[in-house]
Amino acid sequence: MSQAVGKAVISLCTGLEDAEKVTVAFLVAVGAAEQGRTTLMFLTKEAVRLATGSVATGVACAGCPPLADLVARYAAAGGSYLVCPLCFDAKALSAQTLVANATLGGTVPLWQWIGDDPVVTFSY
Repeated sequence: MSQAVGKAVISLCTGLEDAEKVTVAFLVAVGAAEQGRTTLMFLTKEAVRLATGSVATGVACAGCPPLADLVARYAAAGGSYLVCPLCFDAKALSAQTLVANATLGGTVPLWQWIGDDPVVTFSY
């Protein structure tokens, strides 16, 4: 299999209130990043909490990989997060709690990251 090229954006607005949806989004993101795509997860609404370190934990279902393992694989593969600052601030979260591969940024930075490149997108 040849190395994949291009970018992938996975938009996630769900947090641990739907752990199965979060797991699926991370499986897609990990798959893209591990195949060599430059990968960004755009986190909004409750999903912003997932970029604050110890929140992304648990196992969504029997046979599902632990969320912490997926988060570690995503980081190891070079995946990054763009965290909606409006959603983040609305939850009174501290920027000091963001994981190393996360930055606060909204739709303008998202479009700047995409640029003129073709991008595969998924939304959860």
